[in-house]
Amino acid sequence: MKVVAFERSVQGTGASRRLRNSGKTPGIIYGSTDTPLAIELDHNALFHALRKEAFHSSILDIEIGGKAQKVLLRDYQMHPFKPLVLHIDFQRVSATEKIHMRIPLHFTHADDSVAVKLNGAVISHIANDLEVSCLPVDLPEFIEVNLSAIEVGHSIHAKDVPLPKGVSLVLHVEQENPVIANARIPTVKVADTEPTAPVAATPTEPAKEVKA
Repeated sequence: MKVVAFERSVQGTGASRRLRNSGKTPGIIYGSTDTPLAIELDHNALFHALRKEAFHSSILDIEIGGKAQKVLLRDYQMHPFKPLVLHIDFQRVSATEKIHMRIPLHFTHADDSVAVKLNGAVISHIANDLEVSCLPVDLPEFIEVNLSAIEVGHSIHAKDVPLPKGVSLVLHVEQENPVIANARIPTVKVADTEPTAPVAATPTEPAKEVKA
């Protein structure tokens, strides 16, 4: 994916506020042996790009002054209640150095599993991404998790998921091997209610005859 940015010469809180008021978003590029570079981007284009999954997990080509460099999205800050991107961080990547990234998981074939088709189980997604290590050229856009073989009461762990060539789990995920999905039959809890005794009717006294 390609991103167009411009070098930002003025920095500071006031300058960033004026930048946002003009429809721009301040940002920074850091990493490698080069010095950090302050940049600005068109806010509307950036806002729509952030809504795409690939923007968060792909190598981005960011163009500044006619020159492109490869970066990863590392962080961004949103306004507490407005649809406004306040700041964004990119990290430079090297073709020869491995990177750590959280890659989104795409769960497939859940409806084809025995747990769902025959037992009416509900499959819960415990994790929505996995942290992996790989060279930039091997970075996948997403990792597919096939749920067709899951059974009731069973779980799928991180190490059960086939990874693309050149991709491996980071060390702490490899050691912890967390659950990413499980299948459970939903339980319906019936409230214990005591039967209420019928209320006895109160006898009514016959009306007294009034003599003239």
